[in-house]
Amino acid sequence: MAQNFNNRVYGFAIIKSINSNYNADFSGQPRKLPNGKVYATDKALKYSIRNYWKSALEEKVFYFKKLDEDMNPYDLVGLYESHFSSKVRDDSRINILKNLLERIDVRVFGATFAPKGSGVDKKNISIHGVCQITHGLNRFPEDIIYSEQIMAPISTPGTDDAKKGNTTLGSQSRLEEGHYVHHFSVNPKNIEDDVKRINAEGLTQGDIDKLKEGLRKGASYYDSAAKAGTENELLFWIQLKEGSKMVMPSFIEFVDINEEGVIDLAKVEEYLSQKHIKNEIEAVEIFYNGSVTQVENIPEAAVFETI
Repeated sequence: MAQNFNNRVYGFAIIKSINSNYNADFSGQPRKLPNGKVYATDKALKYSIRNYWKSALEEKVFYFKKLDEDMNPYDLVGLYESHFSSKVRDDSRINILKNLLERIDVRVFGATFAPKGSGVDKKNISIHGVCQITHGLNRFPEDIIYSEQIMAPISTPGTDDAKKGNTTLGSQSRLEEGHYVHHFSVNPKNIEDDVKRINAEGLTQGDIDKLKEGLRKGASYYDSAAKAGTENELLFWIQLKEGSKMVMPSFIEFVDINEEGVIDLAKVEEYLSQKHIKNEIEAVEIFYNGSVTQVENIPEAAVFETI
């Protein structure tokens, strides 16, 4: 029987992006807040983790694009039925819940299962995932975005004689340098009632090990033309003692990064050094590659491992 994981966790993951586009908007530009600061959604980090679980660890992941025989993406009903040997219209909500919780991404990140169609519209289920991830904010002092023209070896479509023979021109945008800080928390109690309903295991130590691995390696593992230069830079993991009721704030504003890309954790160290905070902590871990990442003011309690 797998060992259950019952501790709450807080921390942050830093994604470095050099001449890359970690999370583009629908215009192809790196996403920006109204004040011009570059950011990335939580979905960008979750996608990289899901992709890592599926491709590197060969885990079964539910919320990931899957194609039918005609190479079209499944809708929600089709996706469910391609994963499990039953049909949504014939399944009880309890059985749907049981099936969904067999997938690691649902246990960890949760699910909104709201199928559409006759006979399935009353099978809605909402699962509150144990891991909540915030948007990532670029903590590098500058937000320099540039665009460049590219040319495809394909002619421009159309019947206009003036366009015939011309190849297609386009553009792509990149962020010169970014260090996105995502805050996250883990609370195993989020799925406690659901696992009791189906008489199943809750969050396991194996799930946590895979989550930590995805947070350390997912962005680096996912490589594409747009995301070349985007990689996992640092993971900071604070594990509270079992039963602790401590609530920690977002660590995004606690992380400072200067013009040389040096990560300064002085504010994190100051926060964690408070006696009433220290008494609630079971373990502090920090993961990064010391040969390429410089970190200052690491809390004394932090155990270092390479990313």
